[in-house]
Amino acid sequence: MLGTLVVGLGRSGAGLHLPVLRKLGYGSGRSFGRPPITVYDPRRAVPDAPDVVTASSLAQAAALTDPERTVVHLCTGPSARLRPLTELADLGFRRILLEKPLAADEVELREVLRLRELARLDLVPVAQWRASELTNRILGVLHGGRLGALRSVAFTQSKPRFARTLAGDDHQSAFDVEVPHSLAVALLLAGPAEVTAAGCADMLLGDAVFPSLGRAWLRLRHAGGTRTDIRTDLTAPVRERRITVELEAGTLVGHYPISAIDEYAQLSVRTHGGKVDSVFRDDSLTAFIARAYRHFAGEEPLADEPAAGIAAVRLLAQAKRRSGLRVPVGADR
Repeated sequence: MLGTLVVGLGRSGAGLHLPVLRKLGYGSGRSFGRPPITVYDPRRAVPDAPDVVTASSLAQAAALTDPERTVVHLCTGPSARLRPLTELADLGFRRILLEKPLAADEVELREVLRLRELARLDLVPVAQWRASELTNRILGVLHGGRLGALRSVAFTQSKPRFARTLAGDDHQSAFDVEVPHSLAVALLLAGPAEVTAAGCADMLLGDAVFPSLGRAWLRLRHAGGTRTDIRTDLTAPVRERRITVELEAGTLVGHYPISAIDEYAQLSVRTHGGKVDSVFRDDSLTAFIARAYRHFAGEEPLADEPAAGIAAVRLLAQAKRRSGLRVPVGADR
């Protein structure tokens, strides 16, 4: 039975991962093991809760848990990842669920992968849209073959992100915020790819300029010939997470839930014979974390991780370079 350590209690750790663990019935399931949940964040105070024990350091967290039987939720930002990951490995933790992306750039990715090999880490980057009910239904249509071959995929991700940008976080460009979600789905639907074009724009707020944090876009060419376009706008006045899948004999238009406030997705299947619309519950993060725990427990291994996360980091790096951003180049390309 596995225990849990959550490292980093910002938006991801406190706002997303802890509520999901509670929703899954921490302490009552086969894979969700020994309560209470151990948490650690050197920068934030932790609210008192009966199901939480606060550690003052990672070393104390290791003393409060059994590192060999604990899943670590590493919820620090991508630019503050390697140092705590190294310390966790030194303390004996092996099962690590990392917030996306797997690394900030290819140089850090190389170091993460070296540490993974040396310490025999089991790394799973968070990619909840891969466990989304909407994604599963789109895959079902593709695999069914009734609408023919896949031609193109397009993602539109819009949301105002002014307040969080003003508050400051570890995201260095608009590519790092929403785009990893879309990349994970694009690779799942259409397979390996390379970036053919990309660009980004600043966020303007009054007299303040936040470089590269306004909009981003990229185009992919997949090995099988499919094209993917991904666009994100963090200055938009409305929220939208839309996917459009073009097939030989029809079009799929899906809308992922915009937040945990309303966990419902929509899918429209459009063909020459008409249109079929559906609305359904889609709590993808809960589904993904539950799936990750089954993996860590040895019940249902994830065969394509961290390979999918590695591919996403490399594609993000390609897109940033094509956009004119300065991105370190790793030796292992």
